[in-house]
Amino acid sequence: MQNIEKFNFDADTEALAAVITKARIEERKDRALAVSERLVELAVHVHQRGLSGIEAADLIRREAERYQNESQELH
Repeated sequence: MQNIEKFNFDADTEALAAVITKARIEERKDRALAVSERLVELAVHVHQRGLSGIEAADLIRREAERYQNESQELH
């Protein structure tokens, strides 16, 4: 008969899952901070330039489009 050694990977799998979960949470936090900072930049731009509501809406639409394009590039 062959000498077959069985391994228990449950502990390793759980540890890896915990590391992946933590990395995902950190990535979400970083992304939320980046979006928040970008929104502040847009608000300052709108205020400093005295943009109308229509101009501000167009700026926000273009920014949303930029995010959509970035999302599609990542998939």
